[in-house]
Amino acid sequence: MLKQSVLVMVLTITIMGAMPLTQSLKLKAGNWGASFEGENKETVTNLQFFFHDTLSGKNPSAVQVAQPVDKNKSFTTLFGAIMMADDPLTETSDLTSKLVGRAQGLYGSSCQQEIGLLMAMSFSFTDGPYNGSSFALMGKNSAMNPVREMPIVGGTGLFRMARGYALAKTHWLDPTTGDAIVGYNVTLVH
Repeated sequence: MLKQSVLVMVLTITIMGAMPLTQSLKLKAGNWGASFEGENKETVTNLQFFFHDTLSGKNPSAVQVAQPVDKNKSFTTLFGAIMMADDPLTETSDLTSKLVGRAQGLYGSSCQQEIGLLMAMSFSFTDGPYNGSSFALMGKNSAMNPVREMPIVGGTGLFRMARGYALAKTHWLDPTTGDAIVGYNVTLVH
């Protein structure tokens, strides 16, 4: 029974993971998440949404709370910079589309040789069946890679005891301000 459950889970994750990220991030209104229950009463949920990280303007959603000691030495990677974020999560890449939640936490430049961030964030949802639920993401985000995979390490509400992974793909980036819109495709087992 356990072997069958693991096989179902592996096949599901493999099938979901085999979808090209660009294709899987095309969202329809009101259809940003889907769940199904496996034989062992664990549920696999796939979420697709957009993360809006705004560093510029009068009302930024992310602010720098620590900076590198030697700005000249860490100029290219910003090694040592730490940001605190409260970023909106929306159904589409348009900031005015339906708000489905918020990503709150911090990320910091943790790499000296590349632009790599250590992210420790809670993705809390405010819409639909996931309202009041959250999952925690903690891991390295190699920001210059076209698609990044990061681990899900826990959750609350419907996502209690969640594990899984998030695939992130930059949809838009302003290199002058650092403002970005990132598409997320998240697979949770809970």
